[in-house]
Amino acid sequence: MSPETALTEIGRGLQMALLLGAPPLLAVLVIGVVVGILQAATQINEQTIAFVAKAIALVAVLAVTGHFLLGRLVSFTTDLFQRIPHLIG
Repeated sequence: MSPETALTEIGRGLQMALLLGAPPLLAVLVIGVVVGILQAATQINEQTIAFVAKAIALVAVLAVTGHFLLGRLVSFTTDLFQRIPHLIG
């Protein structure tokens, strides 16, 4: 395997990780900022409120986008396994 091929495969893997991680992370980030602003405005500094809100947002995002994300991961993995003979030889 040439260095260019290895870098291409590493790049594909990193793109897939970014694609899979972005929706849940963005949802938790947005909810965290909104809850933080609300807690600062109301002066309620309870840690469990932020945690529960983030957990609910994470579950909701995974419920909505889970099928798409799993499909992309399975497609990427299948494609990678099919490319193994070309990568080695």
